[in-house]
Amino acid sequence: MDNKIISERIIELKNADLKLRNKLIENKKLFEGYNEEMEKLHKQNAIILNEIINTIGYPTIDKVGKEASEAAWLIIQHSIGSPDFMKRCAEQLQNAVKENQADPINLAYLTDRIATLEGKPQLYGTQFDWDEKGNLSPNLFDDLQMVNQRRQSIGLNSLEEQTELIRNRIIQENQLPPEDFEKRKQEALEWRRKTGWIK
Repeated sequence: MDNKIISERIIELKNADLKLRNKLIENKKLFEGYNEEMEKLHKQNAIILNEIINTIGYPTIDKVGKEASEAAWLIIQHSIGSPDFMKRCAEQLQNAVKENQADPINLAYLTDRIATLEGKPQLYGTQFDWDEKGNLSPNLFDDLQMVNQRRQSIGLNSLEEQTELIRNRIIQENQLPPEDFEKRKQEALEWRRKTGWIK
């Protein structure tokens, strides 16, 4: 299979993901726990992308082009039900970034997502969730000044600015906080245990 076909396949997977996400936003169901249809799609996409990576290695810009490389990152970022795959990809993405074959911002997002799922502080403050006051806020992070320094070093805005942007976007998407914050928090914790992110 040549890389042009692989590039097109990766972009198809990403488009299916975004199409479903938009449908859930329209139906106000995106933040009602992990939607079953979405979970199934994320797992399928991870299996297909894993096969591609086993064939060609990490889908870097030089192998599949910028669009497909970005699409591969999105699929990995959404493969939260596949911890081993996600962690292996993070290592490969780190190497790709060192070789200027991938975007360091993508690595920041993936590193933070893994940390958040493992219950550890994030380094760049890229991951947000509803808090007990009904606001979307950054998940646990280590130190605001350090976070902002790291963000600046890779070309991101400050965490304060990003928080405002995220909250405005949620208003535009008409997304509402969960009705029962504690119940949602408990369900997320059980899911992370079941999936193998935490013990």
